[in-house]
Amino acid sequence: MKALPKLFILIVLLCGCENTSTTKTIKLGHGLDVNHSVHKAMVQMGKDLIALSDGKLKLEIYPNEQLGTERQCLELLQIGSLDMTKVSVGVLENFAPKIKVLGLPFLFRDREHSFQVLDGPIGQDLLKGMEKYWLKGLGYYDAGSRSFYTKDRPINSPEDLNGLKIRVMESVNAVNMVRALGGSPTPISWGELYTALQQGVVDGAENNPPSFYLSRHYEVCKYYALDEHTVLPDVLLSGTHLWDKLTQEEQGWLQQAVQSSLAYQRKLWLIAEREALNEVEKAGVQIIRPDKSLFSKQTASLLEDFKDDEAFYTLIQQIKDTQ
Repeated sequence: MKALPKLFILIVLLCGCENTSTTKTIKLGHGLDVNHSVHKAMVQMGKDLIALSDGKLKLEIYPNEQLGTERQCLELLQIGSLDMTKVSVGVLENFAPKIKVLGLPFLFRDREHSFQVLDGPIGQDLLKGMEKYWLKGLGYYDAGSRSFYTKDRPINSPEDLNGLKIRVMESVNAVNMVRALGGSPTPISWGELYTALQQGVVDGAENNPPSFYLSRHYEVCKYYALDEHTVLPDVLLSGTHLWDKLTQEEQGWLQQAVQSSLAYQRKLWLIAEREALNEVEKAGVQIIRPDKSLFSKQTASLLEDFKDDEAFYTLIQQIKDTQ
């Protein structure tokens, strides 16, 4: 009888080990701050995933470029060394060329138009088209509109960008856009940008309000011009290496958790956007609302440059015609 408690303990331990061994851990790396709405939505996704799978799937999140830049995380996905990541379309276009259409300036009329495109057949086809590059597109997070912020002078018109070195992502669209507006595009990784601004390597950059605020770039740049040149979403991806290893049931759990995460983040984004603008203005940043049509007219040729590519130009027109 004395052996019974020991046997009971052994059974409990073995059961515990068995449960641990059946839990699959999904590693997700991204470059954003833990206070960003995307990170908060990922944390919620992890909670939902555990609940939906009854503990069989677990999400392990590594923020703040702990596992590398957006480009490096995509490369890790492709070789199966990382399971999931979040990247901007601007970086993703280097890996899945067709998705660069979303980074064209003044392509969308407004936020609602962008959601109609992204959540509809066009956006979903773009996600599916990435599988041949070992990337499984899962959905789009809201990243608002990108606008220019500068250190030493306000941007009221495209002419004010003349001669300024503006940080851009490693994106052909971003480079061409800044060049068309008269600036000098300078690709720099997000993690190095604060120092680059401080040291005068660049005169400014372009991003959405929450990123401008959470990065503390407003400490260096005191002018923020809301020209809203691009509505550039963030894309949540897994590697096909992970996706193909999951059972159909596990894929369903993950996709369900993802969908809830996307909806949750879009609500958080609206709050974060208002808060960011309020906070940077309190910190002494001058918010400028220039005439957007001046910027739109000067970059219109970038869309027309694709006329010789019939399939791509048709895609542009389909996006513009989406209601």
